Amino acid sequence: MNIYPDILESLIEFYKKLPGIGEKSAERMALATLHLSSEDIEEASRVLVQAKKNLRPCSICGNLTDQDICKICSDETRDSSLICVVEDYKSAFAFEKVGNYRGVYHVLNGLISPMDNVDAEDINLSSLVKRVKSLDHPELILALKGSLEGDTTTLYIKHIFEKQPVVISRLSYGLPIGAEIDYLDMMTLDKALDDRKKISD
Repeated sequence: MNIYPDILESLIEFYKKLPGIGEKSAERMALATLHLSSEDIEEASRVLVQAKKNLRPCSICGNLTDQDICKICSDETRDSSLICVVEDYKSAFAFEKVGNYRGVYHVLNGLISPMDNVDAEDINLSSLVKRVKSLDHPELILALKGSLEGDTTTLYIKHIFEKQPVVISRLSYGLPIGAEIDYLDMMTLDKALDDRKKISD
């Protein structure tokens, strides 16, 4: 039997759609929401609508932005020839929190996974090829998780650039197998970036 009013139950079900939020957490969040002021609720509604409407992939790197070009790509102090290739924008944000990386990013928005019918054409690889062709002596840092999908994507990227003057490296192997980049602590990410290993010929 449903013990909550229908509207409250709907609010709980909404919060359960968020990652990592189970029944109990959703209940607490829904009940806490009722204690917010009307102004806070209106502000939250406005921010949610604006985020959904205005956040989109950067036209250069694919990272999340509310402009055509993200802040990182438009920052002239960054080294545009040093490209950290990541699975998603959460990974890019994780490296930015470390604060020591001064290159740029390329967000693949997925990994090659034949079992899930995700091919190279389904992720953001074609724009990476175009970026690399326009650069002198670029380095690609492959910051992909150590999984079958991550390794498959790494091998594919290495293959498409094998006849080009591109240095390809990957994060050091001290990372836990299959670990999501955005869940790793800052010290581990910083060390993995500094100790990256060259894998190109």
